[in-house]
Amino acid sequence: MKSNPSIHILSPRLANQIAAGEVVERPASVVKELVENALDAGSTQIDIECEAGGIGRIRIRDNGSGIRANELPLALSRHATSKIFDLDDLEAVGTLGFRGEALASIASVSRLDLLSAVEGASGSKVSVEGREMEPLIEVSAHPRGTTVDVRDLFFNTPARRKFLKTEKTEFGHIDTVVSRQALSRFDVGFRLVHQGRVTRQLPPALSENAQSERVANLLGRAFIDAALPVDCTAIGLRLKGWVCRATFNRAQADCQYVFVNGRIVRDKLLSHALRQAYRDVLFHGRHPCYLLYLELDPAQVDVNVHPTKHEVRFRDSRLIYDFLRRSVLRVLADDRPDQVLEQDRFSRETSTDQQSVASHYQTDIRFREHAGISNGFDMLSQLTKPSQSIVPTEDSSEADIPPMGYALAQLHGVYILSQTRDGMIIVDMHAAHERITYEALKQALDDRGLISQPLLIPIIVHVSQREASLVEEANDLFEQFGLGVQRVGPETIRIEHVPAILRRASHEDLVRDVLSDLAEVGTSGRIVEARDNLLATMACHGSVRANRQLTISEMNALLRDIERTGRSGQCNHGRPTWTALTIHDLDRLFLRGR
Repeated sequence: MKSNPSIHILSPRLANQIAAGEVVERPASVVKELVENALDAGSTQIDIECEAGGIGRIRIRDNGSGIRANELPLALSRHATSKIFDLDDLEAVGTLGFRGEALASIASVSRLDLLSAVEGASGSKVSVEGREMEPLIEVSAHPRGTTVDVRDLFFNTPARRKFLKTEKTEFGHIDTVVSRQALSRFDVGFRLVHQGRVTRQLPPALSENAQSERVANLLGRAFIDAALPVDCTAIGLRLKGWVCRATFNRAQADCQYVFVNGRIVRDKLLSHALRQAYRDVLFHGRHPCYLLYLELDPAQVDVNVHPTKHEVRFRDSRLIYDFLRRSVLRVLADDRPDQVLEQDRFSRETSTDQQSVASHYQTDIRFREHAGISNGFDMLSQLTKPSQSIVPTEDSSEADIPPMGYALAQLHGVYILSQTRDGMIIVDMHAAHERITYEALKQALDDRGLISQPLLIPIIVHVSQREASLVEEANDLFEQFGLGVQRVGPETIRIEHVPAILRRASHEDLVRDVLSDLAEVGTSGRIVEARDNLLATMACHGSVRANRQLTISEMNALLRDIERTGRSGQCNHGRPTWTALTIHDLDRLFLRGR
C-alpha cells in the first residue's frame, strides 16, 4: 500500500463486487435473493435447478408478474427496485426485497442471463458476464414470469471461490434455504432439482391438512406429531404456527423457525421470549422446537438493519416480547393429558391415511383455573392432602373413564399404574405431584402479587453509566416485580427494597442480571425466574416422596389433579411425569395377532 494514497472513486465493477461480498456469500445466498424476488413478484410456482452444488449453475424460474423488456437492463443496475419509492415506503416495507442490490451483486460475480415476459407480451433477454457492460436486449420466447440463469459463480473472484465447501455441502445450504422459503409461503409451489434429480417437489398447500403435511415433509413427522397449534391475536399482533411439546426437543437450537411478516429472522428478543416460555418444562441444556409466524403492522418493525435482512428491530420490543412469551406459555399450559391422549389416538386411527393431526386440534390458549388454595407459604401441608377422587363403580361406562384412567397399583413405591380406556399409564408420583404443587404455589403467589420488603441497610452498587441509565428507564419494570432501585449517581445505584420471597437471595447479583437482560433484549424475567426457582424447591420438598405408600383413593386423587394442572406432562426440572402404553403397543410388544 502506498504511504500517502490519494482519495479516489471506486470503479463500478469493484464497487459491485464489494457489495456482492455482503449479499452473496455462497450459492445458497443467490437462491435466497432470487426466490425472494420471485415471491415479491406474486409467483405461485418456483422451480430451482442447480448443478455442482450451485457453483456451476443456478436456474430459477417463476410465473410471477415479470419484467418489461425495456426495464431488463435497469434491473441489473445497483439500487434499482420497483418496491419502494420514498422514505415513507422504507419505514413500512411489506416486501422481502427492497434494496435493489441482489441482481447487480449476483451479476458482478457470475455469468448471468435474465429472461422475462409480462402478461400479453413476448419474452426478452439480457446477458452479462461479471463485468460492467451495457446489456443488450434480445427477443427470446418466454411465458409470463421470469427466469434467472446464473453460471460459474465467483469465476472472476477466485479468492472468494476457494472458500466454498464441497458440492454436497453447498447444495445442503441451498436445500435449507428452499425449505425455509417453503415454510414461509404455503400458497406457493416449490420444485428443487440437483444434477437433474428432483429432490423437493412441494405443491401449493392451501388447506390446513396440506400445510401440516408440508411441515411434516420438511421438518419430519415427529415434529408435527408433537406440535401444538398456535393462533393468538391481540393489540394489532397475531401469532400463528406450531410449538412442540417439551418432550420433543433438540440438543441444538436447529429446529426453531420464526417468521416476521413472512420473513425468517434471527432475533435475540424473540429467542429469549420463547426460551422463557419453555423455562418451566424443558430439561436442562435442551432446546425447544417451534415454527411460528408473527404478523404485525410493517411500520412497527424495521427490516432495514442488515444487508442479508435476517435481523429486524421492533418499535415496541417489550410489547412483542410479552405477547410472544404469554401466547406460547398459555398453549403449553393448556396442553392437558386428555389432549395428549386424544391426539395419540387420532394419530393411530389415521396412520393408514397420513393426514396431519395439527389441524384436527385447535388449542384453546386461555388459562384454565387452578384449584383454589389459601394464600401464604404454609400451604405445603394442604397441597399434599389428596383431593376428592372419583372412584370407578361397576356401573361406570367406558365414556365415564377419565383421561388418566383409574389407579390399579403402586410399583416399587415410586410409580402409579393406571388403566385407561385405551391401555395403561405409568405415573412418576413424585414428579407429578411436584408439578401440581409448584403450579398451585405460583397461582397463589400470583393472586397475592409480589410483596416488597424494605432493606434495613440499602445496598449501594457501582455500575456503568449505561446500566445506571437503564435503571431510570426501566423503573416501572423494577417496581412491577417488587424491586426498588434508584439511581443516586452517574455510575451508582441503590437497592432499597426487594421482593419478600427473595429476601435471602443475592440482591446485587439479581439486579446486575436484570440490567444485563435489559441491555441485551430490552426486558427481563430474572425476578420471576428467581421466584420460580425458590417455589420449585419448596414444591420439591412438599411433594410426596418415593416409597410412600398411597391408597387407591390417594392415587386416583393425584391422577385427577394431573388432569386439571397445566404443564403436567413434565416436572419442574423438565422430566416427564407420565407415559402411556396403548393396547396396540402392548399387543405389538407381545406379538399378539401375528
